[in-house]
Amino acid sequence: MLDRRLLLTLGASAALSPRAFAQAWPAKPIKIVVPFPPGQSTDILARVMADQLTRKLGQQVVVENRPGAGGSIGADVVAKAAPDGYTLLMVTISTHGIAPAIYPKLPYDTQKDFAPIANIGLTPQVLMASLKSGITSVPDLVAKAKAGADLNYGSSGNGSASHLAVEMLRSAAGIKLTHVPFKGNADALMALQAGDIQLMSDAVPGAVGPINTGKVKALGIADQRRSPFLPEVPTIAEQGIQGVVAVGWIGLSAPARTPEPVLDKISAEVMRILKEPEVLDKLKGLAFVPAKESRQEFEAYIALENVKWKKIVQDAGVKIE
Repeated sequence: MLDRRLLLTLGASAALSPRAFAQAWPAKPIKIVVPFPPGQSTDILARVMADQLTRKLGQQVVVENRPGAGGSIGADVVAKAAPDGYTLLMVTISTHGIAPAIYPKLPYDTQKDFAPIANIGLTPQVLMASLKSGITSVPDLVAKAKAGADLNYGSSGNGSASHLAVEMLRSAAGIKLTHVPFKGNADALMALQAGDIQLMSDAVPGAVGPINTGKVKALGIADQRRSPFLPEVPTIAEQGIQGVVAVGWIGLSAPARTPEPVLDKISAEVMRILKEPEVLDKLKGLAFVPAKESRQEFEAYIALENVKWKKIVQDAGVKIE
């Protein structure tokens, strides 16, 4: 009797060990939480990943949208979920890069409550000017600002990536610009095209249409290299202003304490998925470049993003309660 109990105990221990658990995982459907509404880039990429992971893992992977509070509602759901690999989160520059710097009372800690799995896609910010402004380049902008021109720029809201990207430029160039927050990028773009504001920054997916149709003037890419979707637009660094790097990203994460072998397994599958032609076509259609970062690289990347955006927020004096 004792021997049987001992065997049962040992068997249970083996079943609960991370490696044994990973070998049995997944044994049921997996949920990917998207902390934004359906139809946005994060949601579209989540559904691409879900479809591919369903094929690769042999279990249904479903998407659940939990929008609200700038992504913090959905993120909090996953932070408090069981760390068993069955609840994952689409993380972005908004939820895990900028939010920790601007929201003093987040219900979770982006560093302690999550286990990064893989970065999926990247897209830089693009600085644009109204055609009515007459601004044709970054040096032209700097010259006009230093000559005393009253210049303003729109954004999708206080503390957004489009706001902070211009603040990064303003600080690096040592110029004065006035911020005009809107309720979203669409409203800000309309104001830019109408000439109601002189400047605006937006991610490539939202900027490429107005730029290619000649409705606005592209000034510079906020990255270390040009965008393949706007190859004729020089980087801001090429035009003499260094250190302006504002790149949006979307990746996959899990609750902290999820078994390492499970995280490794998901990460390896995502790396394989990012080589699939149909997935690359979908990323291209969204104007995203595949990131293909490992777990460790993604974790280090998020940590660096936290440091960078915290400094930008502090320098700009951005405060959101």
